[in-house]
Amino acid sequence: MPHSQPGGTGHLLQRTFFASETARVDPALYADAGGTPVRVERDCAVLSDGSRLSTDTYFGRFAAAYWQRYTDVGTVAVEFDYSCDDGAELTVATRASDISGRIRPLTVVGLTGAGRAVVEVQIDRYLDGGAAWFDLAVVGGRARVWNARWTTAVEPVRDRRVSVVICTFNRPDDAVATVGAVARDADLAERVETVHLVDQGTRRVADAAGFDDLRADLGSRLDYLNQANLGGSGGFSRGIYEATAAGRPLTDVLVMDDDILCESESILRMTSFARFAREPMLVGAQMLLLSETTRIHMTAETDDLDHLTCADPPPNARRGVNALEFRQDVRVIAGYNAWWSCLIPREAIDAVGLPMPYFIKWDDIEYGVRCRRAGFPTVTLPNAGVWHADFHLKDVDDWSSYFGQRNVLISAAIHSRFDGKTISATVAEHIGELIVGLKYGQAAIELRAVRDFLAGPYVLADGGRAKLAEINALRSEYDDTRLRPASEIADLPVIPRPPAPAKKWERRVLVKRAAQQLLGRRAPGRVAIGADDGAWWHVGRFTSAVVTDASQTGVRVRTYDRATSVAQGRELATLCWRLRRQAPELQRAWREAVPQLTSRENWERLFATD
Repeated sequence: MPHSQPGGTGHLLQRTFFASETARVDPALYADAGGTPVRVERDCAVLSDGSRLSTDTYFGRFAAAYWQRYTDVGTVAVEFDYSCDDGAELTVATRASDISGRIRPLTVVGLTGAGRAVVEVQIDRYLDGGAAWFDLAVVGGRARVWNARWTTAVEPVRDRRVSVVICTFNRPDDAVATVGAVARDADLAERVETVHLVDQGTRRVADAAGFDDLRADLGSRLDYLNQANLGGSGGFSRGIYEATAAGRPLTDVLVMDDDILCESESILRMTSFARFAREPMLVGAQMLLLSETTRIHMTAETDDLDHLTCADPPPNARRGVNALEFRQDVRVIAGYNAWWSCLIPREAIDAVGLPMPYFIKWDDIEYGVRCRRAGFPTVTLPNAGVWHADFHLKDVDDWSSYFGQRNVLISAAIHSRFDGKTISATVAEHIGELIVGLKYGQAAIELRAVRDFLAGPYVLADGGRAKLAEINALRSEYDDTRLRPASEIADLPVIPRPPAPAKKWERRVLVKRAAQQLLGRRAPGRVAIGADDGAWWHVGRFTSAVVTDASQTGVRVRTYDRATSVAQGRELATLCWRLRRQAPELQRAWREAVPQLTSRENWERLFATD
């Protein structure tokens, strides 16, 4: 039953906010008034006579299934301050869902006057799925609700603070905003030991407007570091290295991108879950799209290293759903969580070491897989999210595809069966599609990636800086990599793509399209193709195609070149033959190199490079 008391009943697990700190985020992600007259602020809701407000929303729910499965918290309390006009009655109803989304009532209580309400909720009957929330309704006048929190009287398993690590490169304003979201949150201040801000750019964060305010807010808790550009893996590794250095307090580590729109409540929920988890585990936030703030990139992710893929939805996970419409009731087992925001327990870092010196791409995935194989699984919380730049607005045809291809091969060699037949066939199909799709520049750098992987672990010796310059130089030799203003190209007929070939026929279609190109059976002239229609099996039908870049900022001209196509095809065949033949020895070499590559000594050497 509810009662009034001056303080809370226990440890803070999560807060219920009724709106975002920024107007660009739909408040319906936090609370839903159903069209009734309700005025909401960040921490307060004012309900008029006859109005209702539900927290059965993305940020309003309590992820009961995850708390039941991974913690010993059996009872939580919903607490909030309230005041009602004379004659007004505020009704508080707690409700729950199950794995199928069916809703069941838990408690219904009526409140009058003013005070602090505390309503208990049992965390049971949620093992496979379900969440809990509360709804408000008022009659007879107006009511105000504020300072809503979910707490527990259960003691945490580990009462540990966190070190926040943010890596940035020439995004000073974004970095200030992200660190500021942490610095401004009073509840987080009790949990954050240090913010390690690793600046690898030439436009220094220290010169940005607002940085002095961060210094004042965080004081000695801000550790601002400058170093040479070692990519995302080097930036994050520096922060993790500093957070776990001898003499520093024992903390978990929370890694975050610099270019996110940060919801500080998500960080609080991640730290809460990590404190109460029975066993140490990685706790991640979901990615919401920055351009479409109500859409979830993926509810959870896993990998298939046997086939060189990541960002695959595990069973019951969903991709691209609208958080205003889709309720995440089914408990999903994640394989890893990307580092737009992910908490890593100190025990895992001590057990597996630092990240691989990949420069960029796959460092967070490989680390999550390494932790998982060492007994530290990942949970992606369904009511914790940050907004990140949309992946579908980034074209994969850029310099980073070299690192993606090289690093996935390394990760597969370390962690998968690494069957030579399967791996070589997968590489042949992928790069073959680039060649047939007239992406000769991208094919060239990915062929270089395979060649470098075959050369062995020494290719990671410099952390990737020299390789970045080399890859950019190689890529610039191919005209199809150049992003042009659309105004440079005359209007052309736009050719939409036909239906995609069935998955089981894709390899056959690839061989057929390559043969047609060699035999000159290509549509003559030049056509225009939209970004969404730029699949290899469509572009490869034409002699020349002007393809819109995924960013929608320009176009690329892709033109068939017989000599380049034949030369790249031959190189691909040679490399794939070597992959298949040398798979066992490559796997052994890369696995043996992991302890040295991820050691503090190796990273100290790289950090010292100017």
